[in-house]
Amino acid sequence: MHDKRVALVTGANQGIGLQVAKELAAKDITVLVGSRNLARGEEAARTIAGDARALQLDVTDRASIAAAEARIRTELGRLDLLVNNAAISNTRKQQLGLSLADYGKLSRASNVSLDEMRTVWETNVFGVVAVFQAMLPLLREAPAARIVNVSSGVGSLTTNADRGFAYRTMFGPTYSASKTALNAVTLAMMIELESTTIKVNLVSPGFTSTNLNGFEGTESLADGSREVVRVALLDAEGPSGTFTRWNNVTIPW
Repeated sequence: MHDKRVALVTGANQGIGLQVAKELAAKDITVLVGSRNLARGEEAARTIAGDARALQLDVTDRASIAAAEARIRTELGRLDLLVNNAAISNTRKQQLGLSLADYGKLSRASNVSLDEMRTVWETNVFGVVAVFQAMLPLLREAPAARIVNVSSGVGSLTTNADRGFAYRTMFGPTYSASKTALNAVTLAMMIELESTTIKVNLVSPGFTSTNLNGFEGTESLADGSREVVRVALLDAEGPSGTFTRWNNVTIPW
């Protein structure tokens, strides 16, 4: 069996996922750079100092997920950390050349494209559950496994119910609600595994400047990745079942 801890980061060929992969590799962890496009994953892995390996993984494709799990088990024999980072926010914004605010007007409950909503939820919600189910047997075999699901504060129902919340008008059934659903399924994971040594935590990287938001975000990749990495590296005394942003600030559900 591979003698170093192994981490799988989904959607790691760019953005926060790539930054998290870099920081975990710097901690002497073997990092699997999950990428739907293998060539892009290989290119990203080459930018990482340390033991980083590209892994073809499309979270919406069960065959791809199964093949990824089989490769991890065969080549490394272990998985200690799963970071479910892969996500999309829309399917049409870039094509239409709109800002987040303008695009939000096309994604309200009254006019949202149901096809787009299904596509976003397939990655952000069902994809996370599918990867979790496939990788859980490996994680159960680890002495101190960790699961970190990357969500967003815009998915908080409590926060969005507050009329004073700055981004309240952006809440819609596509991206924001997909993160609400992700929070819910993460809570289900937390409850199922709370009697085990596997820690499950939910993290918001904040409004980070990435391709996900058309680089309109206000925080850097380094800032956005900090809480993900902190929670991923929690020791045996660290908490499980939390929803936080940097630095260990609790986000209401």
